[in-house]
Amino acid sequence: MNKEFIQAIEDLEKERQISKDVLIEAIESALVSAYKKNYGTSQNVRVDIDRENGDIAVLMRMDVVEEVEDDLTQISVEEAREIDYRYQAGDIVEYQVTPRDFGRIAAQTAKQVVVQRIREAERGMIFDDYVTRQGEIVTGTVQRISNETMFINLGRTEGILSANEQVPGEKYKVNDRLKVYIMDVKKTTKGPQVFLSRSHPGLVKRLFELEVPEIEDGTVEIKGIAREAGSRTKMAVYTQYEDVDPVGACVGTRGMRVQAIVDELHGEKIDIITWSENPKELIANVLSPAKVETVIVSDESEKSAVAVVPDYQLSLAIGKEGQNVRLAARVSGWKIDIKSHTQYEAMQPEKDGTEDYEIVELDDDFISTEEVQPEASAESESEE
Repeated sequence: MNKEFIQAIEDLEKERQISKDVLIEAIESALVSAYKKNYGTSQNVRVDIDRENGDIAVLMRMDVVEEVEDDLTQISVEEAREIDYRYQAGDIVEYQVTPRDFGRIAAQTAKQVVVQRIREAERGMIFDDYVTRQGEIVTGTVQRISNETMFINLGRTEGILSANEQVPGEKYKVNDRLKVYIMDVKKTTKGPQVFLSRSHPGLVKRLFELEVPEIEDGTVEIKGIAREAGSRTKMAVYTQYEDVDPVGACVGTRGMRVQAIVDELHGEKIDIITWSENPKELIANVLSPAKVETVIVSDESEKSAVAVVPDYQLSLAIGKEGQNVRLAARVSGWKIDIKSHTQYEAMQPEKDGTEDYEIVELDDDFISTEEVQPEASAESESEE
């Protein structure tokens, strides 16, 4: 060890943000183990590295006692006073026992420790970087595929896209580029693991935040989002500004904004509706494109309600395999029971011939990507 070694450690501190003191302490600890291993001793020793010139000293540590019981760790008061007359029982005597050839062992050990600490520091920095990016979208390249799990090269590290976080119907091969959502980041013995998703609702939410300036700056707020990846997403949006159309902002001129997101999701349909704090209006809205006649709140504390639709709209309200009502329930947070007009009438007691329920109008500001066509969207916007 020498001044050049100390200089190298100081350079590491600047370049890799590895503390000089922490690194030297780790080397000292490793050298104690190396000394005991190479010289077959169980003596109580410590290693001291001079922080200025890099000189190494192996120091024997012995307790000063009145009566010696273990000559490997203890020294009598009389012997200690031969070294320094001021020693008393209970003190610790240290004297140098550095072997002549210890420099070679020290150099090898120090190199191993430095390499290990650099690796740990790099892993720590990668973890710190990606853990703060949870919930964000990154672009990566498919590096390899194993048992349907894709390993994505993110540049500084590798991300894991498991089969259950992939979208049915999406196919990728090695070297394909794709956008992925950072779902979770964990520390492991092999370094940080970054777990990715293409099916998470957060992917759609972040795509809209990136594509729609009004969402990014807070003018328009995404209040709820529910997704069945590869098939359909429902998203409820809101704004406190009367002069802003939240649905129109998400759709964009001639549908360009929402179409860019649909393209990224390989054709997944997106329903965009207006959020309302009124439960009846909200439930009527989220069941779009079905028209709702009335909404009866069954239990407000349990957030359950019945939505009544025209007979011919029942299938549309429920959706294929129940998808529409399922997404509506998830995006609104309400349990929704769908009844046709006839079913609801049959449930009611005998009437005097007058209707006793109100019509809940569907919010005009609903749009589905099934309706967004480059030629027609301009007309629909002008109508709005």
